[in-house]
Amino acid sequence: MADPRDLFDLTGRVACVTGASSGIGRRAAMTLAAAGAYVIGVARRRDALDSLQNEIGIGAASVVADVANRDGIPELVEAISAPFGAPDIVIHAAGVNTREAADDVTHIGWDQTLALNLSTPFFLSQAIVPYMKAKGWGRIVNFASLQTTRAFPGGIAYGASKGGVGQMTRAMAEAWSRDGITANAIGPGFFPTELTEAVFSDSDRAERNAAQTCVGRNGRMTDMDGPLLFLCSEASSYVTGQVLMVDGGFTAK
Repeated sequence: MADPRDLFDLTGRVACVTGASSGIGRRAAMTLAAAGAYVIGVARRRDALDSLQNEIGIGAASVVADVANRDGIPELVEAISAPFGAPDIVIHAAGVNTREAADDVTHIGWDQTLALNLSTPFFLSQAIVPYMKAKGWGRIVNFASLQTTRAFPGGIAYGASKGGVGQMTRAMAEAWSRDGITANAIGPGFFPTELTEAVFSDSDRAERNAAQTCVGRNGRMTDMDGPLLFLCSEASSYVTGQVLMVDGGFTAK
């Protein structure tokens, strides 16, 4: 019997991670690199990408880009593919939450949220899929949310985008999994990132969220490593079109 640990080995794979400058995106880049993948981090902040690249070392590259710029996707895919070849894995960790109340949602806030959280993962994946099809292997990991299925105050635009991510993930699986490409999503609970800074800066609110989980605490970055590696590796070859909630059981209660 082969060593089961080999199922998680990403040696030689090429992974693109959007939103790699901070938070879960940065953690994802570090995790995949540790598993042997070549990693290309994509974000808007050059200094943060340089820091990530220096920490990973050989086998890392970065591209400064606004992934929400749909017209720039062809050039972005070229830049991503230049260091190590076309990606085998794409992690869509870039996201935004404007936290506008329903009565105060603006056209700008709505369009910005859906463009980055929903449109970008689709159109960037669509541009990369032909290369995955040529290899007969690919992994697409989207990011859903607690708000994929639940409504939170100030989250109507964000929730709409993340509800869309859940259905988009299923539709991606239907479209592309026969070509060896799995498409899944991770739904994080409350993790300490730039996107959730407003939540964790309120200690009472953070404690209430922790109490809502089954395990009794909020997420730690290390909690994301295993689920992410599973969905990016051979270990999940028969798993597609799924939203894996990594939330400590928040949605189970």
